[in-house]
Order: sequence, then C-alpha cells, then structure tokens
Amino acid sequence: MLTKIDDKSINELDFVKRGGLIPVVVQDITTKDILMLAYANRAAIENTVKTGNAWFWSVSRNKLWMKGEESGNIQEVKDILVDCDHDSVIYVVNSKNPACHTGNRSCFHNRLYPQ
Repeated sequence: MLTKIDDKSINELDFVKRGGLIPVVVQDITTKDILMLAYANRAAIENTVKTGNAWFWSVSRNKLWMKGEESGNIQEVKDILVDCDHDSVIYVVNSKNPACHTGNRSCFHNRLYPQ
C-alpha cells in the first residue's frame, strides 16, 4: 500500500481546473524514463494510493482503469509527486514491462521532425 500521500493532500489536488481530471506523468523509478501520460480523477488517485498500482481515468473509454488490467503490464507506484499548482502529478513506478499499448517501453518513442 502506498502511504506517501494522505487524504489532506488528495483534497488539495485541483481537479476542478480541467473538468475533474489531472494529468499524470508516469516515470520509471530506476531509469527515470518518462513512460506515459494519462489522466486521473479523484477515484483513480484514491485507488492508486489504496492499491499501490497505477489507476487512471480513460478519456476514450470514459471509465476508471488500472494500468495492466488487460495487458498484465501493471505499474507498481512507489511515490506520487505533486506539482506546485496541485494540478498534475507524477507516478514514480516500478515498471518491468512495456508501458505503451504498441509494445514499446515508453509511449514516447516517436520523434517530431520539422517539415
């Protein structure tokens, strides 16, 4: 169970600014690689704290989901860092498997080149 964030600090998160959602950057605890960006509502953050696994709000499916519930690529959350405006967080995770649905380790595997 993750214990580094308590109810008081969850209450301080600003879910109002973006219609009930906050961005969540997922970072590997060992490599410091950015693995993905997703969104969370209050229930997702609460489930993450309670279970120690990464939970998000799926904008495309309009539902709460735990990362890896279908793929098996569960992300164990070791810490949650909150930004200075309390409107986004970083899940610092132990990630042994690919984070991206394409099978890549990170969702950020494409480069943008100028035209």
